[in-house]
Amino acid sequence: MSEPETSRPPLPPFDADTAARKVRAAEDAWNSRDPERVSRAYTVDSRWRNRSEFLFGREAIVGFLSRKWKRELDYRLIKELWAFGGARIAVRFAYEWHDESGRWCRSYGNENWEFAANGLMRVRIASINDLPILETDRKFHWPSGPRPPDHPGLSDLGL
Repeated sequence: MSEPETSRPPLPPFDADTAARKVRAAEDAWNSRDPERVSRAYTVDSRWRNRSEFLFGREAIVGFLSRKWKRELDYRLIKELWAFGGARIAVRFAYEWHDESGRWCRSYGNENWEFAANGLMRVRIASINDLPILETDRKFHWPSGPRPPDHPGLSDLGL
């Protein structure tokens, strides 16, 4: 996985529009559930903290996401811009998924992102909490893949 660093617009410094586009692009990529695709948005030496797990580099990201999406089935994610400045963006998010026994969960969290000048993310710090839910309490109903443009966001759903 020695793909060279490329440019990933929009580039920092971010304004409200470019930050929102960066957030939606990240949401769409994660909803693909394709670890290789997602990893290409990060620098080759990207550093992550995801819950209590610390990762370094794209290979670790691919491994982490591969394991994640084997456990978290029918994953659907919504991200929302919280704040931005310079080369940093803060988001809040929620995603729904179920385990292999069919138990549903909604996971809530916040992420802090820092980008390199070429628009690739070099730092991702994620804090996440899980809430068991009934299947009838799900709010994210769209076919696998990106959230449709007309599907409500987190604030619209009261989350």
